[in-house]
Amino acid sequence: MSGIVAKRPFPAAARKELADAQLRANLRKATHTIRDKRLRVVGEVPDWEALRRSGAAVKDDVLSRLPELLEQFEAAATAAGATVHWARDAAEACAVVTGLVRDTGAAEVVKVKSMVTQEIGLNEALEAAGIAAVETDLAELIVQLAGDTPSHILVPAIHYNRSQIRDIFKRNGLSALTDDPPALAEAARRHLRAKFLSARVGISGANFAVAESGTLVVVESEGNGRMCLTLPETLISVVGIEKIVPTFRDLEVFLQLLPRSSTGERMNPYTSLWTGVTPGDGPQTVHIVLVDNGRTDTLADDVGRQALRCIRCSACLNVCPVYERVGGHAYGSVYPGPIGAILSPQMSGEGANHTLPYASTLCGACYDACPVRINIPEVLVHLRQTGPHPPAERAAMRALSWVMRDRRRYTAALRAARRGAAPVRWVAGRRGTVRHLPWPLSKWTSTRDAPLPAKQTFREWWANERGA
Repeated sequence: MSGIVAKRPFPAAARKELADAQLRANLRKATHTIRDKRLRVVGEVPDWEALRRSGAAVKDDVLSRLPELLEQFEAAATAAGATVHWARDAAEACAVVTGLVRDTGAAEVVKVKSMVTQEIGLNEALEAAGIAAVETDLAELIVQLAGDTPSHILVPAIHYNRSQIRDIFKRNGLSALTDDPPALAEAARRHLRAKFLSARVGISGANFAVAESGTLVVVESEGNGRMCLTLPETLISVVGIEKIVPTFRDLEVFLQLLPRSSTGERMNPYTSLWTGVTPGDGPQTVHIVLVDNGRTDTLADDVGRQALRCIRCSACLNVCPVYERVGGHAYGSVYPGPIGAILSPQMSGEGANHTLPYASTLCGACYDACPVRINIPEVLVHLRQTGPHPPAERAAMRALSWVMRDRRRYTAALRAARRGAAPVRWVAGRRGTVRHLPWPLSKWTSTRDAPLPAKQTFREWWANERGA
């Protein structure tokens, strides 16, 4: 679970990232480019909203009968020649995969970009066992060579510009003489081609798993996934249990939703599907590791479970004003942005990541962009209400509730607040906010300014304007 548990609270992490002007510039350029492309291709689809509703309905159906569909998938995959393993948590999943690689005698594996392997800390587990894991997605390779962690679901190296990437390549012996993108891509291609041709073991995730046939699906843009999935003798796929779809017909919906929402493309350049083992073609040993790691706990929450609809498109990140300014590292999880703010706290258990649901303005842009209609603001508010609250905060909220339940009490409180704010307003001047308040209100102003009460309430304005 190490990949989804933040090491420090979001406000502290965000403050550090906000100080990096280059990071903000990189993020703004990249997120605006991606979301503008997405808007164009989504606008071409006359039934886009119907597709969104279909995607949400399929996912909700899956969540309502997940055990049944998982058993159906296991039976179909096993009949096709694959071996299915079950892992309750990150430690168990890493132990299974490490053991499988050791059995082959391989000292190095090639990997397709996979969120779930990052979530469980698989690379670190393999390294501890003396096994090198080579990331083959270009952005993942950049992050790995930099000794960094991903900061975006779709574009892990979004926080780097091309000059920074050139410097990373030079430090690691990849001969990129310029920061021209084709030159950088060619340097990575030469480096990876040797890895592909010598690899005996490939490791992948899956975008979808089809229950009726035991088929796994990976969509990608570079062809590296196709190389990892076909050349090695052994293929190990690590799959979150929520990736199930019931039938191939259901898959059709998501293959329309995902590329438009993620890369702003009408279809993915590479869509790879494989079912078990085919004699004489591709890997002859296929393992599938189905991972829970907090998903069942998330499923138990009637409001929060909709986070498991997520198809990892990253559309919510690209429209989020908070993510655009702080980047993915501030979230402390491999799932950053709005979806990470609701997924990570639920999967990691009570207490961990408790500040993430507050990493939002609740503007609702993420809900509008989500291709499977996850109501992220609703879940954020739900998690804020169910998370830990200091006794002083609970007492203050109870007092406010009592005041606001009666119009006379509320009017009197506003009048008193305006009188009390008069001297402070003189000090605050034009800004109209207070940046530092004494304890316990300092908990509020440690991360935001406190607005002063308006000089006039709406009711008073209405009475003055209309004479009522």
